[in-house]
Amino acid sequence: MLLKSVQFILIGAIGLAGSGLAQSPSTWKIHDMKRPHPAVVMPGQPDRLAAPPSDAVILFDGKDLSQWSTAQGEPAKWKVENGSMVAVKGSGNVQTKSGWGDVQLHIEWAAPTLEQDQGQDRGNSGVYLMGLYEVQVLDSYQSQTYADGQAAGIYGQFPPLVNASRPPGEWQSYDIVFRRPRFDGGGSLLRPARLTVLHNGILVQDNVALWGPTNWLEYDPYNAHPDKLPLLLQDHGSPVRFRNIWLRELPEPVELGPPAGSAEKVIALAPNLLDRYVGRYEVSPGRYFTITREGEKLFANFYGARRFEIVAHSEREFSMTRSGVDLKFDLGSDGQAQSFVFHIGGRQEVAKRVALE
Repeated sequence: MLLKSVQFILIGAIGLAGSGLAQSPSTWKIHDMKRPHPAVVMPGQPDRLAAPPSDAVILFDGKDLSQWSTAQGEPAKWKVENGSMVAVKGSGNVQTKSGWGDVQLHIEWAAPTLEQDQGQDRGNSGVYLMGLYEVQVLDSYQSQTYADGQAAGIYGQFPPLVNASRPPGEWQSYDIVFRRPRFDGGGSLLRPARLTVLHNGILVQDNVALWGPTNWLEYDPYNAHPDKLPLLLQDHGSPVRFRNIWLRELPEPVELGPPAGSAEKVIALAPNLLDRYVGRYEVSPGRYFTITREGEKLFANFYGARRFEIVAHSEREFSMTRSGVDLKFDLGSDGQAQSFVFHIGGRQEVAKRVALE
């Protein structure tokens, strides 16, 4: 979590009573110690380092901090030792020199073993997507704190589904899928940020929609911001170690909606012309197409399965409206369809007419 001054908190606490600020969209108050804690699940034994895929951007490979800086753009003041980048107390947060939006992020971290502190003072740091949306880093092995502030929690908003923490000193991993919020041209929120998190290979955040940027004792409302902002790692005064940090930029999310039509131009054929294609077509013994007309539409019954609408791109070329199957008809001298070639799943087959219907 990001620290605030005591003065600010006192002033804020006095002002909240009459401010009319929106309540947390949860039945629990933020950081409520009475909030049920996730069950403990022991992760599998750590394996070798998760090798980055070919399209990954390497943010830290154990050698240097060339991809990182302070918020002021100065060289990062954390240490590099034994292949890890180590938070240095009082040196400040570090952030990537580049900005990122939708990403798949892999990061490994280890809490120090010598700390005797408890709760939020035990191996505390944080992974901030876009510098605003925190996945908490904390030694939560046999340690108690508020549920929405333990390791792998979306800070102040969502506890993890389970506590998958390893003991301090052992390497742990986060695999994070982050979808940035979307804003319209006027700055109004269209879609909230979403996070999916695997902690040590265990699903702990399942595509949750964030209420806004994460914060201490409260959450902030969404305000329009750039589509790409730096990834930030927090200095919370504890020498947490990080290694093997890489990410992949993700394409725009696929919007659910009606299937896209064919990229080719669709033409309308008169019903008497559509009747030329109506009939039964044999592909091989026991495998048939049956094409029927209903009004101004043609339908193909594919191997006895459900019907599929087919549309014309010319008098010989057709395709199924909801799939990548195309059909090319051979017309006889009388104009009637005699057969057609179709492509499905990378193979080509021929269907020959055997009876008119």
